[in-house]
Amino acid sequence: MIKVEWFYWLCGAIFLAVAVLTLADRTNAKRYGSAAFWGLLGAAFVYSTFVVHKTAPAWVLGLAVIAMALLVATGRLGRGTTPGPTRAEQEAGADRFGNRLFVPALTIPVVVIIFAVGLAKIHTGGEPLLEKSSETLIGLGVAAIVAVLIGFVMLRPKSPLAPLNEGRRLLEAIGWAAVLPQMLATLGQLFVAAGVGTQVGRITENVLPGNSLIGGVIVYCVGMALFTIVMGNAFAAFPIMTAAIGYPVLVQHFHGDAAAVFAIGMLAGFCGTLCTPMAANFNIVPAALLEMKDKYGPIKAQIPTAIPLLACNIILMYALAF
Repeated sequence: MIKVEWFYWLCGAIFLAVAVLTLADRTNAKRYGSAAFWGLLGAAFVYSTFVVHKTAPAWVLGLAVIAMALLVATGRLGRGTTPGPTRAEQEAGADRFGNRLFVPALTIPVVVIIFAVGLAKIHTGGEPLLEKSSETLIGLGVAAIVAVLIGFVMLRPKSPLAPLNEGRRLLEAIGWAAVLPQMLATLGQLFVAAGVGTQVGRITENVLPGNSLIGGVIVYCVGMALFTIVMGNAFAAFPIMTAAIGYPVLVQHFHGDAAAVFAIGMLAGFCGTLCTPMAANFNIVPAALLEMKDKYGPIKAQIPTAIPLLACNIILMYALAF
C-alpha cells in the first residue's frame, strides 16, 4: 500500500534541504534564522508521523511552532542575493520552448485525476493500492514528482539542484506566509474545539427566517466568505461555518447533499480569499513579487469578480444540493 505519509516525509526532506542551502548561502545576512525556520518546518513534517501514531508527544510540535513564530516576530528571516536566471535567459527559454513550458504544470492535474479516479479502485493482496481517503493527496505527490522529472527532461538544467535552488528563492521571497494556510487551518480547528461554531450557530438562529432554505444557503455562503476575509483562509472558516450552519441546518434539517453543500461552501469561502489582505500568500506576496506600486492591487482587481462569483455559488448550492 502506498501511504500518504511518505509524501509528507518528502515535503519535510525538501524543507530540510532548503534549510541546508540557506545556511550555505553567505549572501543571506539572516541565513541562520532562515535556516532554523525552514529546518523546524521540515522536521515537523517528519516528526508528525510519530505524533499521529502516538509514539511521540505532540508538545514538541507546539514548541517548534512557537520557535518559528518567534523567528518571524524578531525579524530573523531574510533572503539571499544569489543570482538566478537572468531576464535574457528567461526570455530565451520562453522563445525556445513556447507553450511546451505548460506541459509540467498540466501534468499535475492529469496524474491526480488518474490516481483519484482510476488507481483508487485497484487492490493488491487484498488491500487497496492507495491509502484509503488519501488517494487525491497521494496522486498530488506523485504528480509533483512526475512534473519535476518531465521538467528535467525538457529543460536540462545545468545543475541537478536547480529545482531546490529555485524553490528556495521562491520560499525566501514568500517568507513566513508560505505556512500561513496550515496555521490558519489549525486555527479553525481550535475555534471549533473551543465551541465557536456552536456559538455562531446560536447567533444565526436569530438571523435565519423560519424554515427558509434559501436563507440558510445565503447565510452559509456569505458567512464562509466573511469568515475567510477575517481569518485569511477558507480552510480556517470551513469548520466553523460548517459546524454552525452547513451540517446542522443544510444537511441534517434540509437533507442537502453533503458533498455538494461542502464543496460549494468552500468555493464561497474562496470568494473571500480574493478580497482580503489576510490571505497574504495569495494577495500581498504576489504584489511584492511583481513589484507593484499598490500592494493591494490584486485585491482591488479581484473584488469585482469575487462578488458575482459568490452570488453564483449561492445559486448553484440552492439548485444542485437540494
